[in-house]
Amino acid sequence: IPDSIDRTGAQARPGEASGEAPRQPAVAVAEPVAEAPADIEPDLIADDRTNLAEGDAVLLIIEDDRNFAYVLADCAREKNFKVVVAGTAGAGIALARRIKPTAITLDLHLPDSDGRVVLDVLKHDPDTRHIPVHIISVAAEGERSLHMGAVSFLQKPVTREALAEALSVAADFAPSRMRRLLIVEDDPVQQQSICDVIGNGDVESTVAGTAAAALEALEKTRFDCLVLDLGLPDQSGIDLIREIHRRHGLSSPPVIVYTAKALTRREETELRGLSEAIIVKDVRSPERLLDETALFLHRVQAKLPAAKRRMLERVQRDDALLSGRKVLIVDDDLRNIFAISTALENYKMLVAYAEGGREALEKLQQEDGFSAILMDVMMPEMDGYEATRRIRAMPAYAKLPIIMVTAKAMRGDREKCLAAGASDYITKPVDMDQLRSLLRVWLYR
Repeated sequence: IPDSIDRTGAQARPGEASGEAPRQPAVAVAEPVAEAPADIEPDLIADDRTNLAEGDAVLLIIEDDRNFAYVLADCAREKNFKVVVAGTAGAGIALARRIKPTAITLDLHLPDSDGRVVLDVLKHDPDTRHIPVHIISVAAEGERSLHMGAVSFLQKPVTREALAEALSVAADFAPSRMRRLLIVEDDPVQQQSICDVIGNGDVESTVAGTAAAALEALEKTRFDCLVLDLGLPDQSGIDLIREIHRRHGLSSPPVIVYTAKALTRREETELRGLSEAIIVKDVRSPERLLDETALFLHRVQAKLPAAKRRMLERVQRDDALLSGRKVLIVDDDLRNIFAISTALENYKMLVAYAEGGREALEKLQQEDGFSAILMDVMMPEMDGYEATRRIRAMPAYAKLPIIMVTAKAMRGDREKCLAAGASDYITKPVDMDQLRSLLRVWLYR
């Protein structure tokens, strides 16, 4: 960032008096939207948002198909849920933060954002992380959604019986219910270490020292999560996971591989398709284990002991998907560049910038190693649409994530951005939680 920008984001321009208050940047970092009003959008269908009482089981339906929302709401009320419906990603996130529902159903195709971004935002917010999210969508990307923390995935079209079963699972995830964890580890010292890290206040841990004992335990009890060492005496960990999936199918618990074994590239690739997370034991691995189990056990972070909350805060500050990635910010207002780059640098991202579309094209030709581009729409000489079209014409950047930044959300804006070649878009003022999730979703791909 040029020296002409001070640490408040003000830029000295020719002809400005030095004592004059600077104009505020158009892209400020937005405040959290937890306090957004519940009626930020017209109701998709009549719901119970004005009739909620403490202790109610509440299902938040994030779905833009009115007819399917009716069906979901009807099924939910049969399961004694009260229902709140949001037809957009923004409304869904705001309502989740405000009402803290018992469970959420989420469509992946929403008019204002990708549903995976919503899931990522919710699972990276300590106040909503514990809420079970059930994905119901036409998109056939269930595996990635489950790895991100969704509790189940149903692909449309879906039967009423399947909906009823998913809602029964949702009802079973009440915050007061004891979570059940299966630890598959043959070393007694490691068994105790894992139990100590995870704790036992709201988690009941069962230990199995062999693959056979693990399979027997799974026949008797429905576990919410499984922590697995690969080096078992009677069967390899990979074969055990395959057997669990064969026997239990979609009802198999999420599997977290926790191992000291150095994995080959082939083993890691195979395990990523079979498990929800892989943790190789090192000095930071206990913190990661606590974080991953808290996600898949849907633990309420605020209710954990202070020492464990501090462990989670430390590991959540470091984001392996963002750290070290290079992003190009394209904007004609240096104060906007400053506001966003400061936030991204806090995630340990490397930031470069261009003050217009033409300069962005030159920078992409001169430098390499970019992982993503944030492209402002309204710029003189060459706007963001034209710049994006030209970048997409460059073979090296045909698939590079480009997130467009628009001044305000208007009907059709997202479609216009996507038609120009953008991967997604975000509106001003930029909500950094949403931007972080957009980057995480697209950089993962």
